[in-house]
Amino acid sequence: MATNVVIFAVIAALVIAFLASAINILREYERGVVFTLGRFTGVKGPGFLIIIPVIQQMVRVDLRTITQDVPSQDVISQDNVSVKVNAVIYFRVIEPRNAIIEVENFQRATSELAQTTLRSVLGKHELDEMLSERDKLNRDIQEILDAQTDKWGIKVANVEIKHVDLDDSMIRAIAKQAEAERERRARVINAEGEQQAAQKLVEAAEKLGEQPNAMQLRYLSSLQDIAGDKTSTIVFPFPMEFIKGLTSGFGGSSAR
Repeated sequence: MATNVVIFAVIAALVIAFLASAINILREYERGVVFTLGRFTGVKGPGFLIIIPVIQQMVRVDLRTITQDVPSQDVISQDNVSVKVNAVIYFRVIEPRNAIIEVENFQRATSELAQTTLRSVLGKHELDEMLSERDKLNRDIQEILDAQTDKWGIKVANVEIKHVDLDDSMIRAIAKQAEAERERRARVINAEGEQQAAQKLVEAAEKLGEQPNAMQLRYLSSLQDIAGDKTSTIVFPFPMEFIKGLTSGFGGSSAR
């Protein structure tokens, strides 16, 4: 009697273990790649799924977007500047079958490919481009990764360069370059301002030369400006037209 109870308990335990290993529930974002006797037989899910133990095996695949950091890479730019660059990539599985069959570990493979692509792409650009054209570099890296991982059933949605780290000597050199560029721009702006001012003075002189009466108006305006000044000594300019008038007047009286 006791022996029968033990046998029944063993059988019950085996049945429970069989059912536990056979019954699988896949979430909405999961798919199961099923192999029967080692051969691919389909992609199942989501929902309730029964897998025959020993005969069938199932590999779960997450379809959600995966965020993966690309370790810091030593990159030598086209202008021979050594920098350390790290990035982050966003990708997801769109073909579970290829992600399991075509590559051993799709996450590690994508990470390794991202590292080599990051070094290859950035090495073709100068330091200024790395610092100022990140959007373009991100797109270039993303397009290359997406094309190469397509056969793995992977879609690379985005790549973002996080940091471009320079050594202290290069930071000081860039600061000096930026300061020199600011001084150059300031000098150019001052020169352009002086050129415009000189051009306006020439135009004003031409206008005054065309209209003699305009000089009188300018003279009266100058007197008004001087009157508002609190200086102790005021020198009044005497227009040449007055002198000519007086000279002509004296000449006319002597003639009579």
